Amino acid sequence: MIVYGIKNCNTVKSAIVWLNNNNIEFEFHDYKKSGITATKLSAWCKQVGWELLVNKRGTTWRQLETAAQKKISNEKSAIALMVVKTSVIKRPLIEKNGKVVRLGFDEDEYKKVFK
Repeated sequence: MIVYGIKNCNTVKSAIVWLNNNNIEFEFHDYKKSGITATKLSAWCKQVGWELLVNKRGTTWRQLETAAQKKISNEKSAIALMVVKTSVIKRPLIEKNGKVVRLGFDEDEYKKVFK
């Protein structure tokens, strides 16, 4: 299992603490250090949709100019943005065997998915 995110993100920190406390093994992929490929983002878009992957509630999205936000209107434009501004990707994203098993952190959902 791979947890994708940014190490200093509070939501990612909460997810990692929960996984560790529940003895669930995982690797951590830090977008800031390792980036993310358009191919991987495309695979995730096919599973959960680009609209869920782009975190429009986060600081990175809100800091974009309105004109730039309006250009993100389809999968191709969303992937182009996410490759360059990885902080705009909703976090954490947890993947197992190439399948997205969880997006974001919700303790009740984690209990259902990982127990």
